[in-house]
Amino acid sequence: MTSATLPLSLIPTRMPARVAKLAKTRAIPSPAVASDEELMARLQAGDERALEQLMQRYQSPLYGFLTRRVGSAADDVFQETWIRIVRARERFDLERRFAAWLYQIANNLCRDRYRRVGAMRRAVDSFRSEDETLREASTLPEPGEGDAMRERVLALPERLREVLVLRYYEDLGEEEMARVLGVPRGTIKSRLHAAVKALRASLASESDASGGKQR
Repeated sequence: MTSATLPLSLIPTRMPARVAKLAKTRAIPSPAVASDEELMARLQAGDERALEQLMQRYQSPLYGFLTRRVGSAADDVFQETWIRIVRARERFDLERRFAAWLYQIANNLCRDRYRRVGAMRRAVDSFRSEDETLREASTLPEPGEGDAMRERVLALPERLREVLVLRYYEDLGEEEMARVLGVPRGTIKSRLHAAVKALRASLASESDASGGKQR
């Protein structure tokens, strides 16, 4: 995957006092690797290099997350996620964990995409009987190529797929997942249980089908 190129103007016209103070205290060169939150402080202060470092740091994990969520649409959502990060940079709370904020934005974009796809499918279905020429428009892009497990995850309902990916692929805790998805922690627990159960059922069904073919 090629790195996303964003046509950005990152220098703010007015720097908030708290950001200026934090950026100043962290401007001293240090051999230590900057944290995500330190890079966000620099980005808020207008440092484009901070954005480049964040994108490089999260390119692989974020792209993997998006591939499991939206398949072949990952490229578009990846770039849109970073555009949203830049646009909302000054609203980021530096006391918050950046990774949770990043995945919240990315996951919301995935949800938006599925809503648009669902609306398009419904519109096509409603007109199909009147105009057979719309039949081709109802065929949506297939998920990108990948292993069988990823395809099974993509086949899960949206509410189950998102918790499964955040927990077992991105290693977010239940509290962080609750913040990302905007639901109570108890809901996270129940959805995780349902997601694992559905995935196991999918694996068992495929195993039974394979055994039947062999017999």
